[in-house]
Amino acid sequence: MRIIEPSELIINSNGSIFHLHLRPQDIADTIILVGDPGRVDTVASFFSHIEISVSNREFKTVTGIFNGKRISVVSTGIGTDNIDIVINELDALFNIDLKLRQEKPDKKQLTIVRLGTSGALQPDIPVDSFVLTGTAIGFDGVLGFYEGRNQVSDLAMESAFTKHTNWSALCSRPYFVHSNKELLDLFKDIAIEGITISAPGFYGPQGRVLRLPLADSNLNHSIESFNFNGRKITNFEMESSAINGLSLLLGHKSVTICAIIANRVTKTASADYKPHIKHLIEQALLRLTS
Repeated sequence: MRIIEPSELIINSNGSIFHLHLRPQDIADTIILVGDPGRVDTVASFFSHIEISVSNREFKTVTGIFNGKRISVVSTGIGTDNIDIVINELDALFNIDLKLRQEKPDKKQLTIVRLGTSGALQPDIPVDSFVLTGTAIGFDGVLGFYEGRNQVSDLAMESAFTKHTNWSALCSRPYFVHSNKELLDLFKDIAIEGITISAPGFYGPQGRVLRLPLADSNLNHSIESFNFNGRKITNFEMESSAINGLSLLLGHKSVTICAIIANRVTKTASADYKPHIKHLIEQALLRLTS
């Protein structure tokens, strides 16, 4: 069996994995991902008991008990590059023997739910509502570095989108990855299901202009007008595509739910989105432990 070399899988002196600083016993198999390390404490405030709290850089983890079930919440920071770290290291904690440096023969499937914030791309999606990502679009290119990219992607939707937008060859080709059906069914009563773009930046990649002009000033209009079998693109965020893609490749279940804090079309923004995030967290915890 293949030995994973120390340069490929770095283990800290206390037996924890390199970036997350977690040991296998520190993490539950039901995991909530948030971007902001400060939001980890908001999730953990619902726990009846906290087992462990670990921080390193932007990665903070709290594992505890909610409604009698063991749950972990992990902050990822911003962007799909961080998601590449988080998903691979979470999987390794369960499916690689860190002492032997070998893949385990029996795999553990994780349940991964991202709770975040987002901007709406359709005028009928109200600020302070929740959007459930049925399909994630990756503008980031992460999945293209892994074998199996096309096997987990919706190539028909990808082809229709690149044609509709006259997609630039200078940009990474977007990939389209569906969320887990079981998790979509679990949350469909609290959110609007849609198609979510994960952008590799907050400004130019999402059509914002400060001092630098955009390469394609019409791209956001093309995105808003895209329609695939009656489905439209609903929102921008920065992580869900890599979560879905890597989870599918590794055999895990994943979905993203975002609170809409601004509408890019109507130019409106939430007066105070934090209470809505707290409500979203509570609803997600109740459904994951029922």
